[in-house]
Amino acid sequence: MQLFSWQNVALGVFIASLWLSAILPAWQRVEVDVSIAPPAGMQRLADYDRQTLQHPVGPWEFYFTRAIYSGGRGRRWGSRWSTDYPKADLQFISILQRVTNLGVYQGQNAIRLNDPDLRRFPFLYALEVGSMTMTDEEVNGLRAYLEAGGFLLVDDFWGTWEWQNFETEIRRVLPEYPIVDVPLDHPIFNIVYDIDEVVQVPAVNRAVYGGPTWERDGYVPETRAIFDKDGRMMVMINWNTDLGDAWEWADNPYYPLHFSTYAFQMGVNFIVYAMTH
Repeated sequence: MQLFSWQNVALGVFIASLWLSAILPAWQRVEVDVSIAPPAGMQRLADYDRQTLQHPVGPWEFYFTRAIYSGGRGRRWGSRWSTDYPKADLQFISILQRVTNLGVYQGQNAIRLNDPDLRRFPFLYALEVGSMTMTDEEVNGLRAYLEAGGFLLVDDFWGTWEWQNFETEIRRVLPEYPIVDVPLDHPIFNIVYDIDEVVQVPAVNRAVYGGPTWERDGYVPETRAIFDKDGRMMVMINWNTDLGDAWEWADNPYYPLHFSTYAFQMGVNFIVYAMTH
């Protein structure tokens, strides 16, 4: 792994600033804008409609865009898409801006899969997909997006049952393309940071207080992908791990540094790869 690259220095300084903002008195804090609360009703998917989702406009090169999907069995409001939102997104955006030359939009950006504006945003992040149940319109929207050159990053789902549910849903979108393992010698793992191990990033309580890193029967973290007929990666899948929790809790001084550093490095690699391929 690159120990002394300028990207690692920037990453380390930023994570340290997140810790300081959590432990220093208010007048001494290094201010980092990660405290933006979601609008009223954020946890209720039913509260969203086309008018309340105001997508940004402007000369930005990159928007960290989160997928809004139907489903979410196991939660009252069916809103698992919004797990860790928007804090995880905003803290990751701050890292991305510091370690790349991308002109990064600094706000959150969530969008429905059947929104005609989806194609404006070439990168899309979806998590907790183990209980998603897309509508036919969402399936069609996501397929059109991926075939047009979009890139989907999948994160934070665990175990056999959730895999089976996600596989069923993604095969509705791309039935003709296989899901394959992505080995560590693939360029996505060294395009910015050299990743030599797939780390299982646990949920925050397990990370802070110790204990097993896995959930359900998701003992081994996996990196899998779907490629189109020309070899372009359309979907990157992180199974049995939770990068988003590490992004969200990097400002907690008790959160293990090796988890947050790895999660930020993986995220940066994924985005730079997606934007250059």
